Amino acid sequence: MNCLLIEGEYVVFDPVCRRCPRLANFLDQVKVDNPTYFAAPVPPFGDPNARLLVVGLAPGMHGANRSGRPFTGDFAGILLYRTLFEFGFATAPVSESVDDGLRLTNCRITNAVKCLPPQNKPEPKEIQACNDFLKQELVEFPAGGVVVALGTIAHQSVLRAYGLKVGQYKFAHEAKFALPDGRWLIDSYHCSRYNTNTKRLTDDMFRAVFRQAREVLDAAP
Repeated sequence: MNCLLIEGEYVVFDPVCRRCPRLANFLDQVKVDNPTYFAAPVPPFGDPNARLLVVGLAPGMHGANRSGRPFTGDFAGILLYRTLFEFGFATAPVSESVDDGLRLTNCRITNAVKCLPPQNKPEPKEIQACNDFLKQELVEFPAGGVVVALGTIAHQSVLRAYGLKVGQYKFAHEAKFALPDGRWLIDSYHCSRYNTNTKRLTDDMFRAVFRQAREVLDAAP
């Protein structure tokens, strides 16, 4: 991809973005060290008109940063894609590579930060700089649509994209909030290796989030 990803009149992704010098320089070095890695801003994946939007934190070093597709090739993607498949949002339970034929159904996956951050920790100014892209993704998000935020940073990024006060919407697993114009936000702990290994997030807990999302979507006109 060598151009802006534009939906309608809204720029939702810049494949050559260098707004954040620390991240851009880090990716330059990652590409030198790993020539076969994607090592660039990772685009959203899925149906641009989807009524379910899953928002993660940022690409993982050996996952999306390597493959070029969100949650593809890393541990966090195992539970995510398996669960999406279970609830009818994906055509396969495993995401292996960008050319594996997997498609999302009425679902789209993006990240609050599109570039790999060192130690998986983006700085506040980097999260803010990337929020413009998330905001544009949400501009025409349909009424009755559901945003699933994986983790606190994703939760806060969605709220900021809508111009809402973060302090009025406290993150909690399975928490559900009304967003402007009939949209919904549902929170989940991130499906990271740490959270699943420590049982902070179990398979059943994760399923409960997407079961709730499915119920909301099925009930909407």
